[in-house]
Amino acid sequence: MRQQTRRDFLATSGAAVLGASLGSVLPSVLAQMPGERPQQDASVKILNPRDRVPVSLIIDDSTCLVNLNRFAIPQFAAAWNDGRYDHDWRKMPLEIPDSFVRRFGEWCAEAGVKGKYSIVPYPACVGRLDREVPGWTRKEIVASIDLVKELMLPNWDIHPEMVTHTRVIDIKTGHPYPMFGPKYCENWQWTDGKSVDEIADYMRYALTILKNIDLPCEGVTTPGGFGNRVLPELSQATLMACRDIYNTEIPHYFRHLYSEGERSVAPRVEYASDIETDDPKCVVSIIGCTGDWTGGWDCSDRGHLDRFITADLSSGRMVDVITRGEPAVMVCHWTGIHFNGEEVGFEIFREVVKRLHERFDNLVWMKNSEIARYWAAKELTRLERVGNQVTLTAPFACPAFTLQVPIHSDSPPKHDSNGITATLQRVDSPRSLAPGTFHATEREMVACIDLPKGVSHLNV
Repeated sequence: MRQQTRRDFLATSGAAVLGASLGSVLPSVLAQMPGERPQQDASVKILNPRDRVPVSLIIDDSTCLVNLNRFAIPQFAAAWNDGRYDHDWRKMPLEIPDSFVRRFGEWCAEAGVKGKYSIVPYPACVGRLDREVPGWTRKEIVASIDLVKELMLPNWDIHPEMVTHTRVIDIKTGHPYPMFGPKYCENWQWTDGKSVDEIADYMRYALTILKNIDLPCEGVTTPGGFGNRVLPELSQATLMACRDIYNTEIPHYFRHLYSEGERSVAPRVEYASDIETDDPKCVVSIIGCTGDWTGGWDCSDRGHLDRFITADLSSGRMVDVITRGEPAVMVCHWTGIHFNGEEVGFEIFREVVKRLHERFDNLVWMKNSEIARYWAAKELTRLERVGNQVTLTAPFACPAFTLQVPIHSDSPPKHDSNGITATLQRVDSPRSLAPGTFHATEREMVACIDLPKGVSHLNV
């Protein structure tokens, strides 16, 4: 019988609890304490960037060289000691080679794919990436880190997936706690009852390792059920830790996924404060919209391609989410993409991308941080309209900010920012929208601008 995966655990213990309490209590259950929200004129509508639908790929369980499964599964088995992780882990390869990272990264760059790529800082307690990883030379580890910088950083956010993705580290000693079991595994119960400060300290430890090897981070990924029962604390800890270690302007995190149904998968902008000061704050929850249908974290399932999008392009979860205009963020595990060298997940993902591009002409691939920035700007920018002028007061700058407003003039719209006036150029199709352009019909105009931080004006 197939074992329950960590993302299954997330869905059954987290999403099921959430789904049991919909309605007026939903925001608190989901940890969405929105915080401040500005006034936004009802006649002005903020659209998706370039009036397209964002798509992205979240890759979990990745790191440098270490094949996480080989070392994690026996630790999971020891933690539970009940047969649920009875995998033949000894047959799994010790590493996922850099040659595969290069092939995957180059293909994604050519296809325009963007997303999030985890780097577990202390993978399965094997060794710290900023120090030593027994089994590999320091030269090999440094070369692997450099490959991530060269190949992945342009199109991928880097996240720590906490510290080890297995045993909890005592951050005072740098060693795993001597106690073992679900209460001392990052994936399960360690965060239960923990405070914001305790979780933030643990995140800081993870982030610091990646900072030591010069990898930038604007967010974090939770391993398995990490933070499952302390969602408000998890959100606030992410905000604190990312700002403290990286001075991140808009921290984000991946914790939730909803792989079916009508529940919104749009990002949630949480704990917004000081939005009209020089130091605005918020944290964004990025929500996945699929299960891991590319082979799974433990390579026990050979995937479900048609659940993403069917061969006739007519249905599938990605079709459902894209059609309703919400960001469609796929979720997978690096171990399943590699699939012990068979590359089952990679083959499935290539076909998914091919089908998506055949079906849709209105997609825009974005990193998780880019989606987070857009949604923060979308929800936190003040919009005031007087006659033909829309005043935008933005706590955060945002590329390709796209607005729809009723037409009041035959003249091209103009964007005034920092004393400079730019006339937007007309395009014949919404698909041609780019920053500095607009598209108009008889009743409305859609303008795409690079939104600056602070006050600017759109004259329509």
